[in-house]
Amino acid sequence: MLPISKNELQNVIDSLGIVNITTATIRQICSLAAALEKHTDSDFVHLEIGNPGLPAEHIGVEAEMEALRGGIANKYPSIEGIKPLKEAGSDFLKAFLDINVPSKCIVPTVGSMQGSFTLQLLLKRRIPGKDTILIMNPGFPAQRHQAKILGLEVAEFDFYNFRGEALRDKLEEIMSSGRITAMIYSNPNNPAWTNLTDEELRIIGEMATKHDVIILEDLAYLGMDFREYMGEPYKAPFIPTVAKYTDNYILLVSASKIFSYAGQRIALVCMSDKVYHTHYKEMSDFFEMPNFGDCYIYGILYASSSGTAHSAQYALTAMMRAAVEGKLDFVKQSEEYGRRAQRIKKMLAENGFHLVYDKDGERPISDGFFFTIGYGDMKSEELQRELMRHGISSISLPTTGSEQDGIRACVSNIIEEETYRNLEERLKAFHKENKKVSEV
Repeated sequence: MLPISKNELQNVIDSLGIVNITTATIRQICSLAAALEKHTDSDFVHLEIGNPGLPAEHIGVEAEMEALRGGIANKYPSIEGIKPLKEAGSDFLKAFLDINVPSKCIVPTVGSMQGSFTLQLLLKRRIPGKDTILIMNPGFPAQRHQAKILGLEVAEFDFYNFRGEALRDKLEEIMSSGRITAMIYSNPNNPAWTNLTDEELRIIGEMATKHDVIILEDLAYLGMDFREYMGEPYKAPFIPTVAKYTDNYILLVSASKIFSYAGQRIALVCMSDKVYHTHYKEMSDFFEMPNFGDCYIYGILYASSSGTAHSAQYALTAMMRAAVEGKLDFVKQSEEYGRRAQRIKKMLAENGFHLVYDKDGERPISDGFFFTIGYGDMKSEELQRELMRHGISSISLPTTGSEQDGIRACVSNIIEEETYRNLEERLKAFHKENKKVSEV
């Protein structure tokens, strides 16, 4: 029966050993929602986890099955990736980002999670004294957790008040310490769905070059700024990237969202030619290998997974090749997330909620996979708890490194009309109970 009491909620939280709901991981929140569904005998509305809400791209499925039937399951894949995938990845980046990344510099990983984890492990050894990862918040909570596991120092800032030219001074302040080895962010942003402007990407690139910082640009939602269509290969407008403004970059390109292929754990680490071939003495001495790229492939990836699933590489090859040839419009297909976001945002606005990260420069943010919402001056923990009491599961903004109050909402799992109805009814019940807060 919804809503449940505060005591009931706390009892279930305690039973799962969750110390602090505000800093709990996404998977912990999922387990809490599952326990509450059982406790209340009600299906919750899941805004917390970003599972793709579209069918897996059939071109990939067919290519993977064909590869398996062809007998590749009994063969180890090359650690550096199969040649057709590396070439398709290079063409894909040229077609949609208008950048030139040699196929040698493109390496498959077991999803971008493995990519970011293994890259941070290697970047720790790049230059003595450069022992810190800079995270531009809000960000994907798992990447901060990875840095913590690896024993990396972390510098971070909430870019809410540092948009445009203000970003330059903030980066100068942090990077001038000389301790930053790399900076990581997602674009479009998870969780805010903000998109860095060309001015901001230029600033990041210039600061990276000036202070010898490697930029890890996570393009999990590549092409999903739906304010303008960027899905026609080899034709402007192209998808924005920091690679236009520095050679100190590594891009993470995942199949999980753009091709709805999350289950097969396949992504690409795309290094600039300069990054791949740079010799770092301490790193090369440790791995006994000549350059960054070889240290990464044969020193780190070999030890962590001995390569990425053979059949999944054939799937990604086929999907990227179809996109480059204009046979697969992955951008048009993913526009469904924008339609869902628009509909849900309307419900939220009608019930007292507001967007937290709401603009890129002077432009309202795009409708897409995620967005961030607040309710009056309600603190993050209280908002998360109150929504959970009403059958709506979410993660709080502090989990993402944000200094703002609110939660992240993901639209991917809002598919059935019944779920929309449940969400609207529960938002109304929440608003009725908390209306005084929204009017403050």
